[in-house]
Amino acid sequence: MAAWVAVVDDEEGIRDILKVFLEDEGYKVSTAANTTDLLTLAREESIDAFIVDIEIRGEDGTELCRNIRAIPKHVRTPILCITGNDNPEILLRAFNAGADDFLQKPMNMVSLLTRLRIQLQKTDYFNKLERARLMMQRYLSPRVAMLAEEYSETGKVPVPEERQVAILFTDIRGFTALSESMDPVRLFASLSAHLRGQIESVYEFGGYVDKFNGDGLMAVFDGDDMVEKCCLCALSIMEDITRSNPSSPSLGEKFPIGIGIHTGRVVIGNIGSETHLDHSAIGTNVNLAARLCGYAQPETIIVSDAVRGAMVERSGLDFLDPREVQVRGVSNLVKIYRLVRAKR
Repeated sequence: MAAWVAVVDDEEGIRDILKVFLEDEGYKVSTAANTTDLLTLAREESIDAFIVDIEIRGEDGTELCRNIRAIPKHVRTPILCITGNDNPEILLRAFNAGADDFLQKPMNMVSLLTRLRIQLQKTDYFNKLERARLMMQRYLSPRVAMLAEEYSETGKVPVPEERQVAILFTDIRGFTALSESMDPVRLFASLSAHLRGQIESVYEFGGYVDKFNGDGLMAVFDGDDMVEKCCLCALSIMEDITRSNPSSPSLGEKFPIGIGIHTGRVVIGNIGSETHLDHSAIGTNVNLAARLCGYAQPETIIVSDAVRGAMVERSGLDFLDPREVQVRGVSNLVKIYRLVRAKR
């Protein structure tokens, strides 16, 4: 599709020359004799570039540049200014108002064409980078995306650090058997919708998704009230699962899940090589949270004694069915509870 160029100049002859020349070069061209008409066009249409006369009779082309930049979709649209005045102050005001390039009258049309192409290429390159950045944010947690952006600017990979966190694991009970009986496409769509609700709950309560584990996820909560937020998130996820179907009504699948929660110190940092890094939390406390998830029956939340201890003075939560279990990889018995919302 041809790039769409809008031209504003108070001289009809210049407008006509630019229109014919640019259309011969394959551009779509619209012209305006005043700033009002051009702004109307800019607001209504997706113009790819503007050619603006800085000294439009009775109007200020510099202010027009500023008004174009105030339109969200034209924040980075190229603006080429033209003028017969070589006063440096005029040029400076135009650049400060958002102009990208400047040409003196009478114009060299080859120079105009070259500069226009360069500005369009720069904008196209920026848009591609922005689309890639937004796509990366869909594959990475906001925290990891932020760290990646910081690394791209500083060139320094954050050093691993030990931190107190609360960790939540979710897992679908009987998923292997379910996957053998369902159409793969249908299963994938149902699982994606199912996890979407969990992800929304994690971020709603201030945590972040560390990783996906096949049919479940691992979420990390830190900062103030992290254990409480983690518990409330787990209850919210479970209530959504039991109250309504988490997947599309047309799919009709309901996945019973188990949740495990533990709190303790972990090491958070980058794991991998220079060609592939994963920012994650590791340590025995992470492993324990995953093991507790394995003890959770369908539609139950299992928490450690450390979680209960952190919530002793908090109301609204009950810790039922205390018992001690032998957890693989842990030498001593581990005391666990079933987390529920307290009845009023």
